[in-house]
Amino acid sequence: MQDTSLYEKAVAFASKAHSGVVRKGKTIPYLLHPLEASVIVSSVSEDPELLAAAVLHDVVEDTPATLDDISEEFGHRVAEIVDVLTDRFSPLNVGLSPAESWRLRKQDSLARIAAASREIKIVVLGDKLSNMRSIARDAVKRDERLWSTFKAGSREAIGWYYLSLAEALKELSDLAPWQEFDALTKATFGTQVK
Repeated sequence: MQDTSLYEKAVAFASKAHSGVVRKGKTIPYLLHPLEASVIVSSVSEDPELLAAAVLHDVVEDTPATLDDISEEFGHRVAEIVDVLTDRFSPLNVGLSPAESWRLRKQDSLARIAAASREIKIVVLGDKLSNMRSIARDAVKRDERLWSTFKAGSREAIGWYYLSLAEALKELSDLAPWQEFDALTKATFGTQVK
């Protein structure tokens, strides 16, 4: 029987960190996203640290929690994985439009993801597939209004990012979650990276 204590501890930590927060433009509790990401990861790995990192992947980016907090509570490996998934603000982005700053942050993120280990990419895939499922559902319901809820500001920019992610994660193309991600991304945005 597998020890689930690390995962349960991560769920409790993420639940407290994201308490009262809802998904952008929705009334759905934010915690459902990292939980879905961890379910996706669990479909290809039983590694408790990968599952914990999937649940914790947004706490440093979106809450007062720090990487040191994650490292102290969950160990260096979990913190390292969360670090790769954390969007970074750069002082070089000061004075740029939100869309320009967003693109620079995403270019940095794509470079880190492309260079990451297969295990880290599995956690990235859990996060991004969860997001892509939501985007695909919303794209059908909310037409062009959907894209204005993103910092990128346009369907084309979001499409560039998600199509680029599919390429950065292509090492995982043997996995069903990557195949679903690739199919949803192409169905939503086409195949042209701009």
